[in-house]
Amino acid sequence: MITDKKIHRAFGVYGIYTDGNKILVINKNRGPYINRYDLPGGSLEDGESLTVALKREFLEETGFEVKVDINLGIADFMLPWAWNECEFVHHIAAYYLVEVIRGDIKKPHQFEGQDSLGALWLSEEEANINNASPLVLKAFRWLKESVFDPDVEVYNDWEIRM
Repeated sequence: MITDKKIHRAFGVYGIYTDGNKILVINKNRGPYINRYDLPGGSLEDGESLTVALKREFLEETGFEVKVDINLGIADFMLPWAWNECEFVHHIAAYYLVEVIRGDIKKPHQFEGQDSLGALWLSEEEANINNASPLVLKAFRWLKESVFDPDVEVYNDWEIRM
């Protein structure tokens, strides 16, 4: 546990959509996971429910309209990130399994706050700590083991890839 640092707490909703042994991911262009693959999803806007936020974020970041199947659980991650006078981020993530209703992968519309450069398919063999967020790595563990470990994961040596 990190107790001697100023910590920014961030909460978001994230969807896992699979095709065989691959997960649909986005290429992040900002935040602590910049220049890494991350799960589609993000923060709630005022008045949004968890599933409405997930559907909006998924569509904005990937081009897919989704149906939310099941809440897999909540996970949290702590890692160094100098932002807004904070030294660490405590990222709390609600994971959902989703199905695509319609759409195609398309380059997302860029607007203030958009943090996706586009979506692509990623296999577990291609994912590692140097190119993927902790959220993606946990999603692959869930797919492989069918177990969702709720314990916090602390990445003291996390590198921001500018």
